[in-house]
Amino acid sequence: MKEATGELNMTVVTVVAIAAVAAFFYAFVWPSIKVNILNSTKCSATTSCNCSGKTCSCTYMDESGTAQTVTCPNNDKTSGK
Repeated sequence: MKEATGELNMTVVTVVAIAAVAAFFYAFVWPSIKVNILNSTKCSATTSCNCSGKTCSCTYMDESGTAQTVTCPNNDKTSGK
């Protein structure tokens, strides 16, 4: 009986540890990944950019046709130059 209880306790500890790692990822890591993906998408679809130094101030048209200003890195992938 003690062995079965020990195995159940280890299963509970494992499930709680996996849940804690998943919660940490979802709360802290995923939002920054999502923002970076969205910014990369916007920077690659810009219409015009004013570059100075390492950054560019670019105009991006969203789905509703509204112009937004986004800050993009100044590299070969930045369109609208």
